[in-house]
Amino acid sequence: MSVNIIFRIAAVGILVTILVQVLKHSGRDEQAFLITLAGLILVLSWVIPYIYDLFESVQTLFTIS
Repeated sequence: MSVNIIFRIAAVGILVTILVQVLKHSGRDEQAFLITLAGLILVLSWVIPYIYDLFESVQTLFTIS
């Protein structure tokens, strides 16, 4: 895993936070929620392959044969 993904997640977090604050102050709470949900889905799509690799390595480490 590279450090690049951590910076990308942090950048998405900062952008989502700024957008949500702007939308909430303008009274668009539904759109702020959708922005938050989109950011979460984007970050999860980046992280899920790493989680899958982690579970694969743990499974191969503890195989009972």
